[in-house]
Amino acid sequence: MRVKDRWRRGAGQLGRSVAVWVVSTLTMLVLAGLLPDFRLEASDGTSATRLGVTAALGAGVFGLLSALVWPLLVRLLLLVPALVLGLLVFFLNGGLLLLALWLNPVQRGEAGPETAVVVAAVMSAVASATGGALAVRDDDAYRRRLYRLSDRRNRREARAAIEGPVTPGIVFVQLDGVGHDVLMDAVERGLMPTVARRLGKDPAAHAPTHRIAPWRTDWSSQTGASQLGILHGSNDDVPAFRWYDKQRREVMVCNRPSSAVVLEQRAVKHSGHPGLLAVDGASRGNLFSGGAGEQALVLSIAARRRGKGFRSRSGYFAYFADPANAVRTALSFVAEVFREIGQSLRARAERRRPRVNRGGLYPLLRAFVTVVQRDVVAYAVAGDMLTGRSAVYADLVAYDEVAHHSGPRSRDAAQVLRRLDRTLSLLEKVAEHSPRPYRFVVLSDHGQSPGETFRSRYGLSLGDMVRAGCGLPVPRRARRTRSGAEARAAVLAALHRPVEEGAGEHLLPTPGAEPVVLASGNLGLVSFPDVGHRMSREEIDARHPALLSTLANHPGIGFLLVRSERHGALVMAAHGVEVPLAELGDDEPGPLACYGPGAVAAVRRTDGFPHTADIMINSMYDPATGEVHAFEEQIGSHGGLGGEQSRAFLMAPMTLPAPEGDLVGAEAVHRVLRRWLEGSRDETFGRAARNV
Repeated sequence: MRVKDRWRRGAGQLGRSVAVWVVSTLTMLVLAGLLPDFRLEASDGTSATRLGVTAALGAGVFGLLSALVWPLLVRLLLLVPALVLGLLVFFLNGGLLLLALWLNPVQRGEAGPETAVVVAAVMSAVASATGGALAVRDDDAYRRRLYRLSDRRNRREARAAIEGPVTPGIVFVQLDGVGHDVLMDAVERGLMPTVARRLGKDPAAHAPTHRIAPWRTDWSSQTGASQLGILHGSNDDVPAFRWYDKQRREVMVCNRPSSAVVLEQRAVKHSGHPGLLAVDGASRGNLFSGGAGEQALVLSIAARRRGKGFRSRSGYFAYFADPANAVRTALSFVAEVFREIGQSLRARAERRRPRVNRGGLYPLLRAFVTVVQRDVVAYAVAGDMLTGRSAVYADLVAYDEVAHHSGPRSRDAAQVLRRLDRTLSLLEKVAEHSPRPYRFVVLSDHGQSPGETFRSRYGLSLGDMVRAGCGLPVPRRARRTRSGAEARAAVLAALHRPVEEGAGEHLLPTPGAEPVVLASGNLGLVSFPDVGHRMSREEIDARHPALLSTLANHPGIGFLLVRSERHGALVMAAHGVEVPLAELGDDEPGPLACYGPGAVAAVRRTDGFPHTADIMINSMYDPATGEVHAFEEQIGSHGGLGGEQSRAFLMAPMTLPAPEGDLVGAEAVHRVLRRWLEGSRDETFGRAARNV
């Protein structure tokens, strides 16, 4: 079987080379006919056959010279500014073309210097486009490019630096948003053969090499809280993806560079150590650095002035230095844009429900995260392995983005899972050439729960609902909805005023600033910015007597968390349910029962955060269907409690010690990963692992 595959790969590579050669020859003939200063034939003319042979040999020699010289250009790429390099490439290509014409054994062509630059540029673009198009789905060809483009000097230095017994490194690959159940379903359906082989689910696999376990997220089941806890060992005081910080008087957002810097600094101070990747680590495509010395596409450093210590020689800058890589990614980008447009039109034609708007810039955003981010991060990780780095953590966000708009178990999301599995296979093959052995740990930061959005189901947003409950004006369309009308009636009843049609928009005086209403998936947060402390239930009732009861009794809301002056933390739900959080537990979860084990502990932990909102709102959850109602426009959501969003996974080699007990919270996952890394750095541990 291996011989057959080798012959097949060899034949494919030969076919691509011949195709590129033919296209380059035709391009040279066309340019010779169009440009008066570019000639392939002698001045006294020549036959068509001789002209074709001359063009074929010229194109072949030019392609060969380009292949031999290009590795030198990659070295120069790391030494000169990008603009200088761009000019250098054009002039060097022109020189290579003149050299190819001079070396032609059949007949020497002629071209002026300026024309040579133009011809070389066109031929390089056409050849790269042809080769890239033929290799778009050829991961073997892509892997060979990654290996060729890696810095060989760094590989030699890495081998020289690793003295004595070679301990294994660990590559952590985060499949953003892929829940445990979604992953196992994809394995059973044959969508992820690489994962299936590792777990022993592939019929051709002899025995499993990896084990997989679910882990339960915090109440804030989103990348900001989870990845901060995983990489830095603390996600304390991160109540949601976005929240209002009363001390800073600003909205904090986990994927905003300025906020990410603050969150990382807080986590380092709270945990007392720089992060999971502080020792010879690399962080690729993450929100936070993990203390790594090598970083690429890391959000928390985007707001800083990047010094020499933050420069990555194997990041996206080097990736796009190769025209074949650039063309491959560009073609895949365009294909993904059209794929998204086609899938969106099909969803509309089939009248699928639930459905959200997928127009505007979303096709471009999807193409960026599913193609560009994936390719650049994979290349950076490959470079880290080829240079022998001991710890790498990379985040692949493609599935999470597509599942938000198409659904976590949609056909669109399934296609992304298939491509992510190919990326895992690609990294496995790159590891075969690395100076040290590598273990692959694959994990997720959360899952996703399906469901119709709150706005789509009830006709108004959470912000509209809060404003109506406060007696503030809301859009006319929201006032006409049943929820809006009920909120207005509740306000009038609380004020002991008769319910009348056509009442004014301002139902009651509303002193102070308007509330800040934010959404994090199916988790909502309401803060009153004019009050410097966390408002109590009594203070909220005094200002807005109908607000809490209006929210708690809404069918799209599962429960509220507020602070009471009399009872401390208080959980409120429909039908007048009000239970002190201190009285709840796994044995008596009260209104949190449908959210499963650990819900009470997760809510209690968040209640202790300094920046927990005045009102924390979790949407309803239907255990029978697994559905929630996101307060954002997402039909696959995460951020709160309810369903698969809280059930992430951790898949690791059998050679690593199994976690003890259930994994609850991102900080617990950090402790496991850190123990694995510390064990891998131990010489005895490394030698024992190699003997397995």
